[in-house]
Amino acid sequence: MRERKQLNLARLVATLLVGTATATNAAPRGLYDLLIRDGTIYDGSGGAPYIGDVAVRHDRIVYVGPHRTMKALKVVDARGLAVSPGFINMLSWSNESLLVDPRGQSELRQGVTLEVMGEGWSMGPYTPAMKKLAVQREGDIKYPITWTTLGQYLNFLEHKGTSLNVASFVGATTVRQHELGERNVDPTAAQLLRMRALVRQAMQEGALVSEVR
Repeated sequence: MRERKQLNLARLVATLLVGTATATNAAPRGLYDLLIRDGTIYDGSGGAPYIGDVAVRHDRIVYVGPHRTMKALKVVDARGLAVSPGFINMLSWSNESLLVDPRGQSELRQGVTLEVMGEGWSMGPYTPAMKKLAVQREGDIKYPITWTTLGQYLNFLEHKGTSLNVASFVGATTVRQHELGERNVDPTAAQLLRMRALVRQAMQEGALVSEVR
């Protein structure tokens, strides 16, 4: 049981180390809001882990480095625990669950701080027929679809609030269904142009882009 508690604390501590600011190993000064002391730091550089401290002021990490004499409003003793940057879920399917539980505890407690969605299928762009079909196919998670484009979904999620950072690709399957439905056919030249326009719009709205060489 003790080991499990240590692992859970390590995961919670890991969520604090998202890239909110460029940390420095210069000795900080003054009183800090949070001090994570004597943890085994994996700083993401690929170097060997080391025992050290992490100091946080407001929502920014201001120090990551060897132990220093520092004062903070709250001190976490991280001896025997790992402290690391937040993890990235590169193939997330929390696109539905975050709509009804924006806390995302199942991911957050594992140290995940960024959800990357949209691999193959994304939450837009939709046609009215796609919206209707998607609602009919909902499983245990029920939600209304009030958006049409991927950008509108991302804005909806942002305004609703979520504990996690979120990014999304625009799904090739979604774009195909937008123009062709679920038929196993090749697009015409005109349909292909419309599909390209949908991808362009999604990218302008913030969809991630895979580099093509």
